Amino acid sequence: MSFTDLLAFKKSFNLSMKIFEISKSFPKEEKYSLTDQIRRSSRSVSTNISEPYRKRQYPKHFSSKLSDSDAENSETLTWLMFALECKYIDKGTFENLSSENSEVGKLINYMINNPGKFGVK
Repeated sequence: MSFTDLLAFKKSFNLSMKIFEISKSFPKEEKYSLTDQIRRSSRSVSTNISEPYRKRQYPKHFSSKLSDSDAENSETLTWLMFALECKYIDKGTFENLSSENSEVGKLINYMINNPGKFGVK
């Protein structure tokens, strides 16, 4: 199995692509702040899932990188909250993205709490 088969990876990757598309409509003055930050944090969720999966023979590394992924997921939610408050996204869009973000967080935490199910010894 590849890291690309992991549900947490698939859902986090899809969420980051949705955020990328939505953030294209953010104001130009946000290019180097909110737009850049939300894109970086949302992409880091997926990358911090793929790396430990490849190094799952090291249990501490696995947990540490997944913890980083969970933190990036929380950061992404915070940026979504800013986007909502700045009125760059509407409440419905926020709720949909927030719900997906929450689901990704649950999947990451499942991986952290059940490393043996992912080949960690």
